[in-house]
Amino acid sequence: MADDKRFAVLIDIENVSQKYIGLIMDEASNYGDLTIKRAYGDWTQPTSASWRSILLENSIIPMQQFNNTFGKNSSDSALIIDAMKILYNNNVDGFCLVSSDSDFTRLAATIKEEGKVVVGMGESKTPNALIKACDSFKLLDVLYKEANGEKEPVVETKTTAKRAAKASAKKTTAKSAAEPKTRSNLTKLTTIEKAIKQIIQAYDDENGMNISALGNSLQRRYPDFDTRNYGAPKLSKFLQQFKCFTLTKIGNATFINLK
Repeated sequence: MADDKRFAVLIDIENVSQKYIGLIMDEASNYGDLTIKRAYGDWTQPTSASWRSILLENSIIPMQQFNNTFGKNSSDSALIIDAMKILYNNNVDGFCLVSSDSDFTRLAATIKEEGKVVVGMGESKTPNALIKACDSFKLLDVLYKEANGEKEPVVETKTTAKRAAKASAKKTTAKSAAEPKTRSNLTKLTTIEKAIKQIIQAYDDENGMNISALGNSLQRRYPDFDTRNYGAPKLSKFLQQFKCFTLTKIGNATFINLK
């Protein structure tokens, strides 16, 4: 990702926690220069107070939008209107849309249609429609817990499914119902494994496929794909868990092939 790419970061504070701000800015900066940084909400509300000092520290401009009708989120409309203005003024190469609200699905799709990069950020509760509308989607709660050493529920595979079945037999129904479902929207490992096989076979090179190219293909198929979501700091570590692939180091590059 080129450093000279210009990105707009638009944050819906009514649908994301202020504790993620450091993570949001770090992730967004990986894509380019953050030339526009705005946060949308009703700043007259007591619930917005925790955001104020954080905005100053990160040079984020607060965009005031009064909620004129009870129960309606006026910030959504303000963010969408601003995004369209920025888009058609051709000020940026891409957008970071920070929200877990499905109302931004059409906005993300429209921005992509105009040839701009769309990076979404939100919690695991984000509807799949919004996740799929983005080029890449970062699950902030998963990455936050990973960065802070908090363990997440294990993503289900064939092996873990058997273990889970044995473990659940020993638990009461009430306890099982109370367990968190943080990763319900995360693409399953079994799905990713099948996709990797298809991608390698389509690549059709007996020497294997560069894992960087593989990672790009997986990202295009599954916008929420990020190896950190699965407890792996980088792609090579993530791929080592699959027994049906071989990894070969050639110079500075790593290649993957079917066994």
